[in-house]
Amino acid sequence: MARELPKKPRRVSDDEVRETILAMCREAGLTGSVKPEDVARVILPDFWQTLTKRIRLTSKQLAVAGKIVILRKGEPADPHDFKGLYRLQITDAGLNLFDEEEE
Repeated sequence: MARELPKKPRRVSDDEVRETILAMCREAGLTGSVKPEDVARVILPDFWQTLTKRIRLTSKQLAVAGKIVILRKGEPADPHDFKGLYRLQITDAGLNLFDEEEE
């Protein structure tokens, strides 16, 4: 028996996208990295493709704020000018949970 998918995805807040990116990057640690597709699959497993542009935009914002680094081919990329496949990596500033409360 095939599983029925909901007709449309649930609404996802910008805060949920941001917090999921940070949580997954923190879990990966300073030497690990996270694929944006994996972030999307955690939030909306059946409709993850609908989140890819929002994850890219939120990743840029977090990188500009110094919370994460966007990696291309294993090297830091300019958050304002990167194309193609990328990964996300937490920074020391992103590991600090106390900064989150101040924002």
